[in-house]
Amino acid sequence: MSSASVSPPPARVSARRASRRTLVLAVVLDVALIAVFVLIGRRSHDEDSALIGFLTTLWPFLAGAAIGWVASLAWRAPLRLAPTGVVVWAAAVVGGMLLRILSGQGVQWSFVIVTAVVLGVFLVGWRAIALLVRRLRRR
Repeated sequence: MSSASVSPPPARVSARRASRRTLVLAVVLDVALIAVFVLIGRRSHDEDSALIGFLTTLWPFLAGAAIGWVASLAWRAPLRLAPTGVVVWAAAVVGGMLLRILSGQGVQWSFVIVTAVVLGVFLVGWRAIALLVRRLRRR
């Protein structure tokens, strides 16, 4: 076996690093945007900004998004709108609402609608922007 077939070519190694960076960035953006959604919601309802209240509201949506990451195999293509973005968004909303119900937190239809719209814009929207930027850079 030649040494060239044992080690990957340099371009492949750097592409692998970029993928890790993209993956970390995707996770951080999803978590941060879900946290922003919770902060906005708590602030708009004049709810206590205590850490426990924030975390109590946050965890169901993060858990739902994590389920979406696993279901869509998001680590393979974290920037894809579909299935990655759509599945992560749907799981964050549906999973988040189900976990809120199971944990005794309130769920009203108006909250479900607002959650679906805002998390859709956030979780699918940033991916759409990232893909647009990537396409423009290639030109």
